[in-house]
Amino acid sequence: MTSSGNSSFNHPMNCSEKKPIEIYMFIDPLCPECWALEPILKKLQIEYGRYFSIKHVLSGRLANLNLSKKKSYEHIAGVWEKTASRSGMSCDGNLWFENPVASPYVVSIALKAAELQGRRAGIRFLRKLQEVLFLDKKNISNFEVLKDCARNLGLDVEEFISDIHSESAAKAFQCDLKITAEMDVQEIPTLVFFNEHAEDEGIKITGTYPYEIYVQILEEMLSEQPVQSPPPPLEAFVKFFKFVASKEIAVVYNMSISQVEREMKKLLLKQIVEQIPAKYGTFWRYINQ
Repeated sequence: MTSSGNSSFNHPMNCSEKKPIEIYMFIDPLCPECWALEPILKKLQIEYGRYFSIKHVLSGRLANLNLSKKKSYEHIAGVWEKTASRSGMSCDGNLWFENPVASPYVVSIALKAAELQGRRAGIRFLRKLQEVLFLDKKNISNFEVLKDCARNLGLDVEEFISDIHSESAAKAFQCDLKITAEMDVQEIPTLVFFNEHAEDEGIKITGTYPYEIYVQILEEMLSEQPVQSPPPPLEAFVKFFKFVASKEIAVVYNMSISQVEREMKKLLLKQIVEQIPAKYGTFWRYINQ
């Protein structure tokens, strides 16, 4: 495995042409299981991204939680810690004792406001929210935290603030809740795969599964055998995503965590990345050259 080579690549998610499969991904920004799915999603998008597009749908499942009781905080913190140690995607349950999220509803509306600046903006904003929540332990329903996230991503902050208070964002969230009810989604994350033949039933998959299962579903739904794309050079991967976990690199490149650390140390020495230790595992931030 080498980290040299061309340091840019055209990520399949950036392609605008119509794809044969659409995946509805039902998520909640506060859900650690959705965060734990990130490595698998990255691998799927890199290897088979030309065949599908993803539509994120906010399920509102966690927005319905009564988050005011101490007991429910303890429960959520415990789930976070378990998910982090099992999945390798760090999330710190102490947030719920130190700086709990006051309003999951506000978080959902903010995500819809970001999406109004484009699908790609919405995806990047969701990822930023997850990083700030799970790693930095910030209350992502705080207005200043939300504005910082938008600013860091280069979104139009004034437009974002205005959209948070708009009917458009509220309607978009209500639309997501309606889709969640219509598709009978009871649990998150849930992925529903649809192909271009409207008469065919979608395939619903709830929870997280080994990578091969998702590939198998794609193969079943396509009328052709999908061709697997190789991952880009490691430096290009980090440059594109800006902030990645060792676990994400390990899954995408079929490497052990120790192999990942060894490769990333080379980039660290070249001052291409900085190392960000987390409660579970390590993250790497690309340094803008």
